[in-house]
Amino acid sequence: MSFMDRTMEVENLAADGAYLRATGLKLVIQVPCYNEEATLARVLDDLPREIDGIETVEFQIIDDGSSDRTVEVALANGVHHIVRNRGNKGLARTFQAGINNAIAEGADIVVTTDGDHQYPGRYIADLVRPIVEGRADVVVGDRNPGANPEFSPLKRFLQRFATRVVRHLSGVESVSDAVSGFRAYSRAAALKINVMTKFSYTTETLIHAGQSGLTVLSVPVETNSATRPSRLFTSMSAFLRKQVVTILRSFFMYRSLSAFLMLGMIMTALGLVPILRFVWFYAIGQGDGHVQSLIIGSLFVSVGYITAVIAFLSDSIATNRRLTEECLERLRKIDADRRRTPR
Repeated sequence: MSFMDRTMEVENLAADGAYLRATGLKLVIQVPCYNEEATLARVLDDLPREIDGIETVEFQIIDDGSSDRTVEVALANGVHHIVRNRGNKGLARTFQAGINNAIAEGADIVVTTDGDHQYPGRYIADLVRPIVEGRADVVVGDRNPGANPEFSPLKRFLQRFATRVVRHLSGVESVSDAVSGFRAYSRAAALKINVMTKFSYTTETLIHAGQSGLTVLSVPVETNSATRPSRLFTSMSAFLRKQVVTILRSFFMYRSLSAFLMLGMIMTALGLVPILRFVWFYAIGQGDGHVQSLIIGSLFVSVGYITAVIAFLSDSIATNRRLTEECLERLRKIDADRRRTPR
């Protein structure tokens, strides 16, 4: 980081600090909704109105193209902000739309919970406390999926496996429930969020947070009994398939150099074995019958070389993506500061 970048960062922090001292912390609790009229009133009634260290608590729902009375229920229960998608966009895009609007509304902390009342509102204070105290940028509500009796044995196994993979990719060892959607984000973390998948934001945002150097913590939470089947997936195989695709995309997005370079080295090493075999037979005068070893080895070496080239090209693309994300983060901050500056 250059001296100018460090100076700008200090100035930005100073400006944020001045704002917080003047107005206090603002928390926006957002609830992504798709046809949640049956449970939304209970969710909103369970949300806290006051939290220690927070001056303002506001509620926001993101209506993902609901065809029922979700919006009417939200208005009747005093929701402060309503974001409406044109049609059903999916959880990931709905989450991103909510984050963008919460930032624009001047949120210093954003909490995401579910519209099916899976997560008790009393734990929101526990989620925001590490951020208020300056100990974390992202806080995840840990449902202890490995021992949760609400989950089937297969689901508990898959949850533990996915969490281990996400830990490895993100470098965040403090998370034990990687797919929990009950989370709190500081304003700095929310500004960095860019969800690319259409399925779910949970694993991708954790990997992004770890790769961005954000501090991630977990706090234990309990869950309410399920009120309906999950709408994210129709079967465990569909859930597994989509999560694997998301994790692989994140892996190649953030670790493209090591991934492709390792693959290229393996292919090259495999190619050298038959080539050396041919060289040995050629040296002892028996090379005529082993030309196929040379052909196969050359093919593997060529593929390994191409893969190594792809590794460096992918790393260049990833570098450009990081620069683009930094520019987008600054634009978001400028826009959010402009909106919350008193006129």
